[in-house]
Amino acid sequence: MIYGNIANKGFTPTTAQRLCCKVPILVDNSGLQPNVVKDIPPQLIALMRTNINVQELTVAALVNENREHIYHAAMLDPHTEAELDLDQIWNLTQDLLAAHDDWLPAWARVQARKAG
Repeated sequence: MIYGNIANKGFTPTTAQRLCCKVPILVDNSGLQPNVVKDIPPQLIALMRTNINVQELTVAALVNENREHIYHAAMLDPHTEAELDLDQIWNLTQDLLAAHDDWLPAWARVQARKAG
């Protein structure tokens, strides 16, 4: 038995089906056999949702080529917002974008230079 990330096709029925989920997976001679995880307590669903929000905003930034969503995602990250105020998060995100400029899509690099 291992735990692995898979497309949520009913394996965690209490979470959105469009997400990836981590479930126990039996590995045997038949291959990989993911197990359904039912009855996740609502407090755990709420905790997972705080991370899903950040991930969805990050994807939205890429899909919509909207650099501001990268900042929004950082501002909603539970650990980041517990440690830094909004101005610090904005500056940190700006510094990270600048530091990783070569890895960013063209639309983000162009916007980063205009903003800088």
